[in-house]
Amino acid sequence: MPTSPQAPSQAATPPAAVRDASTPSARLRLAVIGAGPAGLALALAAAQRLPELDVTVFDARPADKDVSGDPRTLALSQGSVQFLQRLGVWGAIEGSGKVCPIREVQVSQQQPTLVWPGAQQPVVRITAAEQRVPQLGSVLAYGTLVAPLQKAYEAAVAAQAGHVGQGQRLHLRFGTPVRGFKPVDGGVEVDADIAETFDLAVVAEGGVFADQPALSWPQGLSRDYGQTAWVGQVRLAGGPEGVAHERFTPAGPAALLPLPPGAVVPGGTVGRRAALVWCVQKADDPVLALNDAQRRILLNSLFPEQVGEILEVSPLKAFPLGLNAHARLVDDGLVARIGNAAQTLHPVAGQGLNLGLRDVHELLEALRPVAAQVSREGMAAGSRAAVAQALARFERKRQPDRLALIAGTDFLARSFTWTPPVLATLRGLGLGLLQQVSPARQALAQLMMFGHR
Repeated sequence: MPTSPQAPSQAATPPAAVRDASTPSARLRLAVIGAGPAGLALALAAAQRLPELDVTVFDARPADKDVSGDPRTLALSQGSVQFLQRLGVWGAIEGSGKVCPIREVQVSQQQPTLVWPGAQQPVVRITAAEQRVPQLGSVLAYGTLVAPLQKAYEAAVAAQAGHVGQGQRLHLRFGTPVRGFKPVDGGVEVDADIAETFDLAVVAEGGVFADQPALSWPQGLSRDYGQTAWVGQVRLAGGPEGVAHERFTPAGPAALLPLPPGAVVPGGTVGRRAALVWCVQKADDPVLALNDAQRRILLNSLFPEQVGEILEVSPLKAFPLGLNAHARLVDDGLVARIGNAAQTLHPVAGQGLNLGLRDVHELLEALRPVAAQVSREGMAAGSRAAVAQALARFERKRQPDRLALIAGTDFLARSFTWTPPVLATLRGLGLGLLQQVSPARQALAQLMMFGHR
């Protein structure tokens, strides 16, 4: 999707610094740093639900950069799909034909569970039918999600032109990297070529673990797992459609996420596809020295027969894996972090973006009353304290969900460095028990779809 139509909106939105920050405002001024999925979702939801907010989105990428072709794979939970439906963008995303629903999730391990009494090794199966939902989630490319979000926010910015007398409250600044921010008497000063003051700022730009060593993680946790994720696509023959497979192996977890039919290499054979995330130990990498044909043979030995035969493997890209997580979601009272800017997780559960979208929902709910107060009374001194209190409520509400997910993924990621065979048997027994105990399986499904509630 060409992004050039947004250029006029940039020219039409002067920097907030031209306004006197000491003058009471009828709107709460929000800076969103990062126009990725979480940042754009926040801006669009604020535009639709909180007319009392003045929203400015900053991003370093050029205005004319087309993101629609970005192939990175994302797994959306059913809760995230419902959130995007409420934003009014899911129809365009689904209508692209580039989305594949997840109807079932199967979790198993390659190592045998030595004392398992059944003829078949333990497998956890969670189905949409059992959970009484149309799907457990969806798989799509990064560009398939971000491009419609960006287009919808651009449309909201452009629509302001017809609102005579109300002033422009939505702004989009591409090609404008944020170099820093700090608390000031008037709120938060954002350094983006020119100093601008906002009532609060939300950092939604985190990147991947490999890009983050230079970042500061005060009062948080930073851990290099010593693992590599090999990411790409495979073409399959046989096996059921719409099934996501998570397979625990001695080297690390491997996942296949269903994709719409297509070719895994340009000009290749069109067929049933899956996105591959293959995690291995960096110090003993079984993938690095292999060619694509050898990788295909090895993958067929890792996954169970239910997957179907892997016929072809695309070229794979490697990403170092680690954990970066702030202990706090709010800095200096008026700066909040969401999504990857708050925590970058191991992909074993595929929940990073879903966590960020839940951040968006709770943040706007926390801001709703104070935005209404500012709209009625202006930005008085007491309102600034109310903003800090709203962000504190947001943090308290989000911590149980995020800490549970951080702890769970961290435990799973580190457990693959434990070598005693008895641990694989214990994990296998846990999988078997989970499959047999329906309430426990139901609780896990609800957690994966909607988070800790």
